[in-house]
Amino acid sequence: MRKEDVSVRVREYDKEKDREEVEEMERQCELGLQGKPSLDTDLMGDPICRIRHSPSYVMLVAEYGEDKGIVGVIRGCIKTVTRGKEPIGSFPIYAKVAYILGLRVLPTHRRKGIATKLVEKLEEWCKEEGAEYAYMATDCTNEASINLFTLKCAYVKFRTPTILVQPVHAHYKPIGPGITIIRLAPHLAESIYRRVFTNSEFFPKDIDVIISNKLNLGTFMALPKRVLHKWDPKSGHLPPCFAILSVWNSKEVFKLQVKGVSVLNYALCVGSRMLDAWMPWLRIPSIPDVFRPFGVYSLYGLHMEGGKGASRLMKSLCAFAHNMASDDLGCGALVAEVGRMDPVREAVPHWRRFSWAEDLWCMKKLSTTDYEDEKSGVPDWITSRPSSPVIFFDPRDF
Repeated sequence: MRKEDVSVRVREYDKEKDREEVEEMERQCELGLQGKPSLDTDLMGDPICRIRHSPSYVMLVAEYGEDKGIVGVIRGCIKTVTRGKEPIGSFPIYAKVAYILGLRVLPTHRRKGIATKLVEKLEEWCKEEGAEYAYMATDCTNEASINLFTLKCAYVKFRTPTILVQPVHAHYKPIGPGITIIRLAPHLAESIYRRVFTNSEFFPKDIDVIISNKLNLGTFMALPKRVLHKWDPKSGHLPPCFAILSVWNSKEVFKLQVKGVSVLNYALCVGSRMLDAWMPWLRIPSIPDVFRPFGVYSLYGLHMEGGKGASRLMKSLCAFAHNMASDDLGCGALVAEVGRMDPVREAVPHWRRFSWAEDLWCMKKLSTTDYEDEKSGVPDWITSRPSSPVIFFDPRDF
């Protein structure tokens, strides 16, 4: 049995006492490799702001030594989500899951077991809150994080969704001819989402709360103009061909900044932006000013139906979201996370160099009994195959 390090104390974050120290600690943490381009994250407002939109959340800090200085931090939130549909039937199966994020330990205090202790303490809180599973997400190349969770904390590699990133250019993107885009009322958006994501994984039970959140900029549907006049939303039927997505204003929660690029790359990026601003009719694929703090819009709830024409609708819908972001000073990119085999993946415009082909999700079962699963005939989520290639991305988790 591993002997507990009594010099490490983990406790809940105190906003009044810890805010400045946590902010300074996170600034000191290495978020990239020395001498290579890195992406720094700057949370807006209180450090707990990134999770406070979730139904249940906590932030823990680790103190070390006699001076009890804060050397580590971790965040966690709990929600109820779908894990697919019932083996027989069309109703979704719900599970209470915890999402672990924001694990940071000062470079000077790593390899002392602090990260492991933070994860263990957070898991204790998750169990007390009734969470059945816990999961985390990391870049598939982040070996340190993967080893911590899989080798020391008994997590298993679970899903590998794709993160698609589209820079916001200085020029507007055109909407396809014959296509109209409408804004859906919250109650209609909720109704559609609950229908089309029934068989998916990680669809939140409180989708109505997300849609009505002040950070949600709206849910939009793209339709062929010939279909618009024939579709009656009150009928309860979906149009034969459509695309839908929602836009979340993540720039009000955190800012990003690219550091460590070469002078040549910096000049190329600035030059492309200036040329695009001077001659927008050329539609140059310019790069926004990512060398100063910038925000992003998160696209979620992406879904399309109607065959080949639906792909064109989704592209126009993404162009519409891009133009929204272009009007918002300081918004530098659109980000969408989708399942690796989700059909919308090929329809979402993105720059491959800025995107992640695989964003590794690792999961662990927290409940100690399989009785309920055996009773219902539902296999354990971690070992079962997904019932759908669709993974719903919760914008609160980004």
